[in-house]
Parts: sequence; C-alpha cells; structure tokens
Amino acid sequence: MADFLSPAERSARMARIRSNDTSPEVTLRRALHRLGLRYVLHKKDLPGKPDLVFPKHRTVVFVHGCFWHRHKGCKVASTPKSNTQFWTDKFDRNVARDARVQDELQVQGWRVFVVWECDLQSKARTNLKAETLAAVIRRESDIEQVTSKDYPRRAAVQKQKGRRHARRIPSSASANIK
Repeated sequence: MADFLSPAERSARMARIRSNDTSPEVTLRRALHRLGLRYVLHKKDLPGKPDLVFPKHRTVVFVHGCFWHRHKGCKVASTPKSNTQFWTDKFDRNVARDARVQDELQVQGWRVFVVWECDLQSKARTNLKAETLAAVIRRESDIEQVTSKDYPRRAAVQKQKGRRHARRIPSSASANIK
C-alpha cells in the first residue's frame, strides 16, 4: 500500500509526535500529584531520561506508548503495512533499548515501573492506575526503610530479652505499611 501523504506531509506529521509531555504522561503526573507524590521530570543524568523520577522512593516510572514500545497483546501495537521491514527494525531497537535502560537503572538501585498508554485511556482507569502505582511506590519504600533502620536494632533487643518472633516487623512501623 502506497503512502497517501507526500514526503513533506509525512515528515511534518511525524515531527508533531512528542517524546515529552505527552497526554498520557501529563494525565498520570496530575493524578499522582493529586495523591501527594512529588517527582522530578526527565532527569537527564539517569539512563533513558525516565518520565517520572521519585528520588525519595528511589523509583522511576516510564509512560510508554503502546505503538512505539510494542505493548504485547495491545491492539494499538500494530505494524504499518507499508515499509514493514523499516518499522520492524525500528520497533526491535526500541524494545531492546527499553530493556537495556531498565537493566541499567536496576543495577544502579532504582525500582522501575512501566505504565502503558492504553492503561490511561479514561479518567477512571488513570485514577485507578495512579492509586495502585502510588500505593506500590509508598509501600515498598516504607518496608525498605523499616527493615533497614528499625528491624536490626529491634531484633537484637528482642533477642537479648529472650523474646520469640524476633523477625516480625516492629508494630510502630506497621501503621506505615497499610
């Protein structure tokens, strides 16, 4: 199938595709901000310049477009019928880069989350995804703080007193986990 646009029109259309501040990204940012999470945008010193960086929680979030990043099982992730080999190669490079960037971030100690464009199609789905993501970001970092700061000291105190169940998370910290 031939392209119905001239090369100049196709170039102009492709130039309008944004990489930052896309509508799915902005809607997720607003929902997370409403839930009290604060973030940094597109931190250039991190691999892949993640869309959202939560330094306090040592977490990054990528908002991926289903078409460009090949969301498996999503109907938006179709392959164009013209110039198929070019598009297949491009999508393969995108997926390989995404995997490499996520691995680099995890090696540096960052937790990586990917939110897909199709998960943010409606306001209700966006809010649900934001609430779930916020809970996971907060919960895991709270558990890490509890286990790294309170657990060893309390476990040692309980062991000295001869108490059983020294591995239990301290009760003062359990209110933060809920």
